[in-house]
This record gives sequence, structure tokens and C-alpha cells, in this order.
Amino acid sequence: MSLEGVSIHPLADCQCSDIGAGTKVWQFTVVLPGARIGSNCNINSHCFVENAVVIGDSVTVKCGVYLWDGVTLEDNVMVGPNVTFTNDKWPRSKQPYEQLHTLVKEGASIGGGAVILPGVTIGRRAMIGAGAVITRDVPDDAVVFGDAARIRAVHNR
Repeated sequence: MSLEGVSIHPLADCQCSDIGAGTKVWQFTVVLPGARIGSNCNINSHCFVENAVVIGDSVTVKCGVYLWDGVTLEDNVMVGPNVTFTNDKWPRSKQPYEQLHTLVKEGASIGGGAVILPGVTIGRRAMIGAGAVITRDVPDDAVVFGDAARIRAVHNR
């Protein structure tokens, strides 16, 4: 696939045509056709982006991240390696479920290996520590870590 100003590794399966200029999609990454990816993003190797996913501008998604339907990453979000997003609160095989929307607001950073439960909002410029389990909304500028994560501090820009 050749989109102007977009770099898609030949070993990626990028079915999406709504990708902004300057974005890079690396090898062994799958992007389904309904996804929307902004400009100047970096989607690292071994990622999966489902149909109803919106990624803003200047977003970094490190290796091993799966973005399921209902996840929105606003501009300037950083998602560390192997962060786990979920979209089913009560998973059962082959059973219908209520898809909950997860929103990561502008400038937030999520440390490697964090788990983000469905239906939460992570506030602007929030910092999520590596390995944190996020079970509820995180306010703007909060620093959270642990299992389940709690607000430990509020940082100033």
C-alpha cells in the first residue's frame, strides 16, 4: 500500500487508508480498514489496531500493543511497550458484550506493561506507571502507579 507521506513496512498488514502524512507503521503490525490514524505517528512492530480505533497526531505506540474497538488516543499520547487495553468488562467466549469506550487524552503517557480496563478516561498529561492496572478514570496531570493504580501525586508541567 502506498499512501503519500506514509511509511508502511512491507511486512505490515495495513488495510487502513485513513492515515496522516509522516506516520510510520512497522513490521508485523495489523491495521484494520476502519481505523483512523493521524499524522506523524509511530506504530511500532507487533501491534494490532482494530476498526473502531482513533489515533490522533504525533502518537507513539510501542511494540506489542493491541488497540481494540472503542479505544481513542488523542494527540501526543505515548503508549509504552506491551500495554494491554481491554474492551470487555466481563469476557465470555463467543458471547455478545457491551463495548465500552476508552479515552486517552492529549499528552498522556502510559508506561510499559500497564493494563487499561475498558470504559476509563485517562486525563490530559497524566502519567501511568509501568505495570499499573487502571480500573477507573485518571484526572488531568495525575501520576498513578500500582495495582490497582491510585493517584500518588499531581505533577506540574
